[in-house]
Amino acid sequence: SVARVYHTATALSNGKVLVTGGLNGVYLSSAELYDPSTGSWTTTTSMSVARGYHTATVLPNGTVLVTGGWNGVYLSSAELYDPSTGSWTTTTSMSVARCSHRATVLSNGTVLVTGGFNGVYLSSAELYDPSTGSWTTTTSMSVARGYHTATVLSNGTVLVTGGWNGSVYLSSAELYDPSTGSWTTTTSMSVARVYHTATALSNGKVLVTGGFNGVYLSSAELYK
Repeated sequence: SVARVYHTATALSNGKVLVTGGLNGVYLSSAELYDPSTGSWTTTTSMSVARGYHTATVLPNGTVLVTGGWNGVYLSSAELYDPSTGSWTTTTSMSVARCSHRATVLSNGTVLVTGGFNGVYLSSAELYDPSTGSWTTTTSMSVARGYHTATVLSNGTVLVTGGWNGSVYLSSAELYDPSTGSWTTTTSMSVARVYHTATALSNGKVLVTGGFNGVYLSSAELYK
């Protein structure tokens, strides 16, 4: 019901889609739900903080973790949406304010937040533990980046690709191993790209598509 850009759209375990925040001349705290069974939108409770360029990630228990973003200031705050009640609760803030970052649910249920921007591009990473509601710092990426991708592979590691570091478009890629908390560099993409997508396929490969690197890209490549 609200025009918005730089928002999030998250598929819930009940089949509905939660849309949060964004920008339409002002930054928004509003949220709405799409019901595929009726094709209709309904308003749900607003977030406590207006934000765009944030993340919204479904946790194993079905709640949605919203982190960071921008609303005129860089945000470290985080909040949880409970689909069963339609309500938001504040959780512990990240240790670093960031927007244009990525938040990825690991196979152990924790959430890995990587990179982003808060006046400088960030290589830092941190982990959210839903069972305690707390954040811990983990090893930083080898390259500062925002507008990148972070995709869980079939073996549980996380593939980070591309992005922007404030001066160059990135083709580099690195892997996070949750069991060791460490990053290793892997083969770079053939094309530097930002604002692209990276999708894990059922065969274990990752399909990277499109993006921008000074020109708009139609190219696609597979990581395997």
